[in-house]
Amino acid sequence: MARSPPPGELPPGYTAPAPSVAPQILAGSLKAPLWLRAYFQGLLFSLGCGIQRHCGKVLFLGLLALGALALGLRVAIIETDLEQLWVEVGSRVSQELHYTKEKLGYEAAYTSQMLIQTSRQEGENVLTSEALNLHLQAALTASKVQVSLYGKSWDLNKICYKSGVPLIENGMIERMIEKLFPCVILTPLDCFWEGAKLQGGSAYLPGRPDIQWTNLDPEQLLEELVPFASLEGFRELLDKAQVGQAYVGRPCLQPDDLHCPPSAPNQHSRQAPSVAQELSGGCHGFSHKFMHWQEELLLGGIARDSQGQLLRAEALQSTFLLMSPRQLYEHFRGDYQTHDIGWSEEQATTVLQAWQRRFVQLAQEALPENASQQVHAFSSTTLDDILHAFSEVSAARVAGGYLLMLAYACVTMLRWDCAQSQGTVGLAGVLLVALAVASGLGLCALLGITFNAATTQVLPFLALGIGVDDIFLLAHAFTEAPPDTSLQERTGECLQRTGTSVALTSITNMAAFCMAALVPIPALRAFSLQAAVVVGCNFAAVMLVFPAVLSLDLQRRHCQRLDVLCCFSSPCSAPVIQILPQELGDRMVPVGIAHLTATVQAFAHCEASSQHVVTILPPQAHLVPPPSDPLGSELFSPGGSTRDLLGQEEETMQKAAGKSLPCDHWNLAHFARCCFAPLLLQPHTKAMVLVLFGALLGLSLYGATLVQDGLALTDVVPRGTKEHAFLSTQLRYFSLYEVALVTQGGFDYAHSQRALFDLHQRFSSLKAVLPPPATQAPRTWLHYYCNWLQGIQAAFDQDWASGRITRHSYRNGSEDGALAYKLLIQTGDDQEPLDFSQLTTRKLVDKEGLIPPELFYVGLTVWVSSDPLGLAASQANFYPPPPEWLHDKYDSTGENLRIPAAQPLEFAQFPFLLRGLQKTADFVEAIEGARAACAEAGRAGVRAYPSGSPFLFWEQYLGLRRCFLLAVCVLLVGTFLVCALLLLNPWTAGLIVLVLAMMTMELFGIMGFLGIKLSAIPVVILVASVGIGVEFTVHVALGFLTTQGSRNLRATRALEHTFAPVTDGAVSTLLGLLMLTGSNFDFIIRYFFMVLTALTLLGLLHGLVLLPVLLSILGPPPEVVQMYKENPEVLSPPAAQGGGLRWGVSPTLPQSFARVTTSMTVALHPPPLPGAYIHPASDEPTWSPAAIPAAGGSNNLSSRGLCLATA
Repeated sequence: MARSPPPGELPPGYTAPAPSVAPQILAGSLKAPLWLRAYFQGLLFSLGCGIQRHCGKVLFLGLLALGALALGLRVAIIETDLEQLWVEVGSRVSQELHYTKEKLGYEAAYTSQMLIQTSRQEGENVLTSEALNLHLQAALTASKVQVSLYGKSWDLNKICYKSGVPLIENGMIERMIEKLFPCVILTPLDCFWEGAKLQGGSAYLPGRPDIQWTNLDPEQLLEELVPFASLEGFRELLDKAQVGQAYVGRPCLQPDDLHCPPSAPNQHSRQAPSVAQELSGGCHGFSHKFMHWQEELLLGGIARDSQGQLLRAEALQSTFLLMSPRQLYEHFRGDYQTHDIGWSEEQATTVLQAWQRRFVQLAQEALPENASQQVHAFSSTTLDDILHAFSEVSAARVAGGYLLMLAYACVTMLRWDCAQSQGTVGLAGVLLVALAVASGLGLCALLGITFNAATTQVLPFLALGIGVDDIFLLAHAFTEAPPDTSLQERTGECLQRTGTSVALTSITNMAAFCMAALVPIPALRAFSLQAAVVVGCNFAAVMLVFPAVLSLDLQRRHCQRLDVLCCFSSPCSAPVIQILPQELGDRMVPVGIAHLTATVQAFAHCEASSQHVVTILPPQAHLVPPPSDPLGSELFSPGGSTRDLLGQEEETMQKAAGKSLPCDHWNLAHFARCCFAPLLLQPHTKAMVLVLFGALLGLSLYGATLVQDGLALTDVVPRGTKEHAFLSTQLRYFSLYEVALVTQGGFDYAHSQRALFDLHQRFSSLKAVLPPPATQAPRTWLHYYCNWLQGIQAAFDQDWASGRITRHSYRNGSEDGALAYKLLIQTGDDQEPLDFSQLTTRKLVDKEGLIPPELFYVGLTVWVSSDPLGLAASQANFYPPPPEWLHDKYDSTGENLRIPAAQPLEFAQFPFLLRGLQKTADFVEAIEGARAACAEAGRAGVRAYPSGSPFLFWEQYLGLRRCFLLAVCVLLVGTFLVCALLLLNPWTAGLIVLVLAMMTMELFGIMGFLGIKLSAIPVVILVASVGIGVEFTVHVALGFLTTQGSRNLRATRALEHTFAPVTDGAVSTLLGLLMLTGSNFDFIIRYFFMVLTALTLLGLLHGLVLLPVLLSILGPPPEVVQMYKENPEVLSPPAAQGGGLRWGVSPTLPQSFARVTTSMTVALHPPPLPGAYIHPASDEPTWSPAAIPAAGGSNNLSSRGLCLATA
């Protein structure tokens, strides 16, 4: 604020001006906003002065608080679970997932390990014996994997998923079956005898070699075991499952193999089988009925002839199923093999992960490099490892980015004049922001916000770039303090001038990221909240701690010490001496004319002892009208500086021995004032800018139509890796997804069987659902259940007709007939549970294919206990699970007739396979169809929902664009309200929001041209772009709003004082983002680096080019208009002299003085409103020098005045 100079500091002959200031003219509607802003700036001024007085204490306490918060990083948790990262919070998918886990209580039943084989030559046929033999070699190598952990050896047979192991009363037979029971492996090798080689189980019987699947004929084995045990029930189980001779009855891929069994169809002929013919229609596991692997699961790139016969394929796939960690833990809990190692679920997880990593490694190395085929291997652990690597913090990139920022900040703030340099401030500012980022992340960890890949890979660089913007703004403003500001008020003046901008940008950024948290994806919500917290910590550090750094540096500069090396004093510095103005005449001069040129006689004297320069200005200064300039007499540049008077040789006293270097004026502010603003604000340039930005907006609207939804896993995995090769191949040839149709509780299953069948039929008719073969019944528990009941009903009818089963006895009947007998007499009544008269009057399944409701839950208990293979194949996962019940055909007590009914079902599921899902539109279509089928079933009283990875990760795209549009609109409205509140000018706030909306739209269009798909991650960046764009616009708008004069002049002034910090901030952000290019993940480069770089460049163009043009055309009127009168006693100015500099020794002056005649620019500073600031006219900051006595006089020659003279 302007102050009257103390009397002791007035120069000789100075006459105080008469009161000639005209009343301030304020627009009536703007009076309240001005005073409100002045009040807020007054608070900031007081804050800055308080920080400066206690700068050491503030710095110590601030660093201590930030460091303490940064320690919270020690408890940070990195989340890599896909469900926890990508399932929408509170969505129906989240509720359905919660319901599934609540009922089942564990994760998926199994995990998949896959091998895909393709030819090295693109498009070659793999249905050859050579290709199948190579596939056998790779699969056999992978199946023999063993890992040693906890003192035990773990192989495939111990940890694989086995479907439907039957319970046998004979203990010896049960243990043998458990060892022999095959793992579930979906492979094209199962069409051949060689498929048995992948099964590692074996058993021992006295008198014969080890029993393995390569030599096991189940029918023959049962014949051998009949004398030792009654296995009639087990025989019927195998017959129902259509096991037959298992693998030994299948053709040998290599008939010359010495172990090829004699029962193989081609063992005697020694002819290689036709691979295409054998694989046509798919393959079977050891059970033909329940283990049918369809072609689509085994072959990719299929080609058929005109009759539909399989001709060729381009890919083979084998899938190994392992138990889940919970299943493995339960399987070995209490077992003698693990009783001594403290067996736990964590150990089970470690075993599975170690085996899977070894599986992938050996499978990829199984084939020689010169083989005609190549193998791609993948496991669920591989995906977890990718996500862990994706989430790891790269210390090298973080350190590199911060070192780049340190170097840039230091270099850009260094000056030739050491006393004016701020390199130390730049270094300290970047380090402070780095500490603020760490403290913000530590606070997030303490608040329980989990970290993810976006947090670790992007946020440190993005937050650093945003935070350093405010550092540059404060540093630039600190060097441009008004010349009359006392040393003790410099920090307060700095915060008074820039605090509003910093607060506005920080608050808007925090609001933007908080609004981005509306995107209901946990990973992106966590990223947005963390970014908001980090921005808040940056704001606190910049507003509270960094001013203390500036205050300490101010003391260094005042003591004339070197920058960075502050222990050393600087050489002769060149402070600019302030010169008091003279009064003007009576004529009114508008405040828009901020500079006048005066021709004066000035004397410069260099004291040899103190190395200070004293400039003497006579009391009578002749002011002349300003010359014309490119902006129509609205802006002038100083013609020189009193620094040009320094450095003359004391020995000659006749020559100018030193001038300021030309590069001393080469800075961004000088460029903005003298080059950029005059060119930009020309009428034809404005028109061109509007046309170009209009064209850019139109082009972006077209680009927006090119943006597609989606985020494939291949976009995340680094290109050129084996994992990326597998995922690309899988997406091309085996785009299959296992899903399930879950039925909930809340309705009567027994009376809703027809609705359940209809629901299955509607779901099966969806375009994306893979239909079962025409010869196979649907794989659902209700179909299997009904078929099983019909089977035992047929056995009962035969036994009844033959007399083996009567009303009073079933012991002579078959096992199935006896089971049907027990079911037929059930009434479902607790009082009278049995009714023998129903044996001939009812059927287990009626003519419509429905089960009698009173028999439904009783029969469910029997089916679950008696048909384990069918239950496992159905993947029903009943909850509550039906009670165990063992059928005893020879029970004589009658207790076995009482069958406990299962509890009403609350969870069951139908499995399906989805195919042909390549693009996001395909997923969305399948999801919408599935949801429509469930909604239709709901109207029939059946509560159901689809489950599976497509519904977990792709359902977000159903409402993603709507969510994005809502978030952006709400944020733009919020930004308008925040800007209008803090700027107290809705007109300016409207222009800012217009520019921000254009930036967001253009960034969206650029994404389309770059081929970046719309997913939750780009949505967060697009939403956050509104807040980040505020960094580039608010400073210019606020500078325009608080400047006086015409629109062109105010736009120029705004550019002059904001061009440098805004540009430096943009460059710092780009440097922070530059280190993202070193990421191993193309996803980081494409989705973060490219998008954020485009956003930064758009912000720079819109903030420094478009917005000034719009303000110069549509900007609001000035808030204040001030008028001044000239003193009538001042003589009319003479014609302007040439602005040359002439040196000469005056005969009437002491020898230590030189006479100077020059054109000097005088800046007039009218009294501002409370809290307002009128920018000085000088290029560089000026110091209030110490009073230096003039020769021959007692008065001080330096003073704090309202004007600054620079030569």
